[in-house]
Amino acid sequence: MALSQALRQPASYALLALLAALIIAAIVLVPWTDPPAPPREAVDAAVASLPAGTVAAGKSLSGDLRPGAFLSMAAGLLAALALGLTPLGARIVAACGRPFGGAWLAEALLGGLAVLLLGQLATLPFGAWRHAVLVRHGLSTQGWGGWAVDVAKSYAVSAVLGLVVLGAFYTLTRLAPRLWWAIAAAGAALLVVLMSMLYPLVIEPVFNKFDPLPDSPLRTELLDLAARDGVPVGDVLVADASRRTNAVNAYVSGIGPTRRIVVYDTLLREATPDEVVSVVAHELGHAKDGDVFTGTVLGALGAAAAVCGLAVLGSWTGLLRRVGAESVTSPRALALILAVFAVVGLLSAPLQNLVSRRMEARADQHALDLTGDAEGFAAMQARLAAANHSDVDPPWIVQLIFGSHPTTAERIAAAGEHRSR
Repeated sequence: MALSQALRQPASYALLALLAALIIAAIVLVPWTDPPAPPREAVDAAVASLPAGTVAAGKSLSGDLRPGAFLSMAAGLLAALALGLTPLGARIVAACGRPFGGAWLAEALLGGLAVLLLGQLATLPFGAWRHAVLVRHGLSTQGWGGWAVDVAKSYAVSAVLGLVVLGAFYTLTRLAPRLWWAIAAAGAALLVVLMSMLYPLVIEPVFNKFDPLPDSPLRTELLDLAARDGVPVGDVLVADASRRTNAVNAYVSGIGPTRRIVVYDTLLREATPDEVVSVVAHELGHAKDGDVFTGTVLGALGAAAAVCGLAVLGSWTGLLRRVGAESVTSPRALALILAVFAVVGLLSAPLQNLVSRRMEARADQHALDLTGDAEGFAAMQARLAAANHSDVDPPWIVQLIFGSHPTTAERIAAAGEHRSR
């Protein structure tokens, strides 16, 4: 079937409807203009107010990391395209199923894991490069053994999730050969919602140990802050981040009954109580303004749209023949699917980061309003930059494409604007 004919299929109409819903949700839920970005003069003044050593350390680290990051991105994309746009991926999947008589389930599970693993192995050397750079700059406290364990854990989590998704998807395509795309789209959206709720309870403990923050004035202040903000939290936990990094951070994770404040032990070690409160106030802003909900809605709509797009792609028989798959529902098309998702993910990343920056800027304003401590907020941003070796004012093109948060200089400038009101 030609692609022009595929665009007239029910899945294409569903795809257009979901994309429209995604755009509307983004327009309604994302704070595109509020708060306004600080003027450039204020940003330059913020940079000048920071210690020269902090600025230099951030520039040095980002300069050392950037080549590896670009090469990793290129290697991952090239591996995905080499496997997905040639018969190579289909041959690997077929080879994995051959000892089992070419059974579709063996191809789906074993072949799928093989393709996923090859894609991850393509970027592994650059992950090692990144770790070496972080160690050299004193930001990582992990040895190679600990780093390798974390990599293995990450692969194991990916493998388990991959087996579940692959098994469910290819079973569905056989039980409902005509309507699989509609059911799978709903299932993908539901999976995003479930992962948003279960991630802090199931995935986070794989990589960190969490202990309740002992009774103390700080714990009481953080719980009182959340209560005053109207954000119910179940607990305040301390993550043992120091076993792998000297970076400092805190976050609020989970939805509803799973929501909790998480503070890095490094933050407790390095920051004053007022600065910890400032960071947590920012994170409460995300919960208060429903940023987790917004991200979940956008993610669910995007996942459902991706499945419908997959069904439309499945009608492009010429492409399927070129890669050695008879149907998009065949496990031998899996590498093609992953290649398409890799391209879409790469192209959509700048837009996702733009959404993230706008929500982060709103959370900053929330923290300033909640605490009324602009000086403490600016001091905390300076401490975060020094501890995390952040590039306080990266090149605009780097920030545009990769920046998920406002820059340190922009955040300090925003605090100054808030103080002058």
